[in-house]
Amino acid sequence: MPKLIGKTNNKYYLFLDDIPLIGHIAFGVIDRATNVIQVRPTTICPLNCIFCSVDAGPFSRYRQSEYIVDPNLLVKWVRKVVDIKKGEVIEALIDGVGDPMSYQWIDRLVENLKSFIPRVAIETHGYNLTKALVKSLERVGLDRINLSIDTLDAEKARILQGSSWYDVKRVKELAEFIAKETSIDLHITPVWIPGINDNDINDIIEWGLSIGIGKRFPPFGIQKYEVHKYGRKIPHVKSPSWREFRIFLKNLEKKYGIDLYYKKLDFDIHRTKYRVEPRYAINDVVKVYISSPGWLKGEAIAVDESGEAVITIVNVEDMKIIGKRAKVKIIKNSNNIYIARLI
Repeated sequence: MPKLIGKTNNKYYLFLDDIPLIGHIAFGVIDRATNVIQVRPTTICPLNCIFCSVDAGPFSRYRQSEYIVDPNLLVKWVRKVVDIKKGEVIEALIDGVGDPMSYQWIDRLVENLKSFIPRVAIETHGYNLTKALVKSLERVGLDRINLSIDTLDAEKARILQGSSWYDVKRVKELAEFIAKETSIDLHITPVWIPGINDNDINDIIEWGLSIGIGKRFPPFGIQKYEVHKYGRKIPHVKSPSWREFRIFLKNLEKKYGIDLYYKKLDFDIHRTKYRVEPRYAINDVVKVYISSPGWLKGEAIAVDESGEAVITIVNVEDMKIIGKRAKVKIIKNSNNIYIARLI
């Protein structure tokens, strides 16, 4: 079961080395019935982005736990999913509710995944990158880095990333090193925050094109600022409608002559015939062992009797239930991510 490796500011740090890795949004493997699977090794992020949709970073308000997954266990469960999908997986996207570059075994993970998956990509804000790590990732076969960079202005970057020590110049230099001196492709993914970084998006596109990103994959994937229940909201800034977002992208496409709307971006992603089939449906009653505190406050993590799925129990008032067996009712299941209540 999860092992406590530290506790700070009323937050648990848990190492996962013998728990199922299907069933949770924050860690493990997620199959959304396409030929790209998501691989989530850690929830830890060093930044405190003021627009973060998942409330990541040291100053998180809603998180109760951070997780680090054992690399051997993670690869084992990725193989399970790949086997279930019968060779239809073309890419493992290492992403998460933290920054994967904070994972100490990231190059080892990439190397192991590349041994049986054609493409491996990583999403990151880039701050934990070094030239040595980039070269190591190149050596083990990393195909693409999806780099989140939202402005090239130093002061604005520190504000947006919620970190006085954040140095966007350093991230830029590493991005240029990746684009010019390695075989790793670079895909830049700024978040458009209306009224905050409108002109910055132009600057990022011009800079990205000038350094030669997007050799094998689309160069940019501009994201839409969204407000989520447990995320951070920038005061007085509304999430743009999809129509407003589409108009913003269309103007940029016309100006720079490149595709930016996500439906036009070709990563060769498509639906698959095979998928990880749901083990449980809504209203199913499941016997579980409650193994640890959950990701968010008021949650606990449980393992089903088969040992094949983790289930998040919500509305938990007392963590003394950890280590006990119970029955829960499934109240939500999306892509085998299970949410339940005690009964």
